[in-house]
Formats: sequence, structure tokens, C-alpha cells
Amino acid sequence: MTSEAEALRIFLDAQRWTVLQILEELDEKLLRTPIVPSGWTPLGLVEHLGYAERHWFQEVALGCADPLPWPSGDGDVGDYDEDAPLVSARPTEAVFAFYRDQIERSNEVLNSAALDSALRGTHDLAGTEDVVNLRTLVLHMIEETARHAGHLDVARELLDGRTGLGPR
Repeated sequence: MTSEAEALRIFLDAQRWTVLQILEELDEKLLRTPIVPSGWTPLGLVEHLGYAERHWFQEVALGCADPLPWPSGDGDVGDYDEDAPLVSARPTEAVFAFYRDQIERSNEVLNSAALDSALRGTHDLAGTEDVVNLRTLVLHMIEETARHAGHLDVARELLDGRTGLGPR
């Protein structure tokens, strides 16, 4: 891994770690509590981040993805609907395991390919036109994960008043 790739990985890992630290010790009920009018829950957002890791590093970077650990088409967050809140009916342990597993798989992709590697898959969401190689994909994931870490930080404060969670 080049020093640039290592630096990108360090920044991405810091955001991933922040997500997990913010939610550490949050009980089951609060992980499933919607806090904002759109209805997303902290657990649903973690599952969303797992899907984002899978989508970008496997479907987009490699052109294919490993099978999901659960059936698709079950109406849960895996069936993306931009108008639906990010929630999850799956067991909490399964959602966190999914996120950690997707992080591991994403890191394998990052460790095995050059940053200027062309992407083998596609993503057609507006605002991601500049994601053209592994380098810009990692930068996008840093931004995506950091944005949601901020959401979770505010959610945690609203749920139980805890602040200052994450990097020290």
C-alpha cells in the first residue's frame, strides 16, 4: 500500500471507528428509536453504512459483490428506497457484524488495488460523477461516513445526552 493509500485508509478508518464509538453502549431500544422527522434510526444508519461499503468497494470498484448475509427483497433497508427512512428489523448484532464485515472487505479491495484503478462497476446517483477511480471512491466514502458520523453524534446527544463520543 502506498503512503497515499495508507493515509486515505487511516482517515476512512477514523470515521468508521467514530461511528462505532458514538453508538457504543447505546441500548437496544435507543438504537431503534427514530429521532428526526424522516424516521431513520441509529441502527438503520449503521446498516446503511454497511450497504454503502459493499456498494462502493464491491459493486462499483470490483463490478460485483459477495452475497448478502440475509435474503434480499425482504423490504428492509437493503431494498433501497430514497423516500423510506433508514431503519432495520434485523438483530442488532447482525447489523454491527455486517458493517464490520463490509469494512474488512472494503479494506481488502483498498489494499489490493492501485488508487488510480478504473472502476469496474457503475453508480449513477447525481453528485457522484467525480467518483472515477479507487482514489476518488475512497474520498467519497470518507465524506459519506463522516457525514453520517455527524448525524449519529447529534442523535446520541438527543437520545441520552452523551456528547464527546468518538476520537479523543
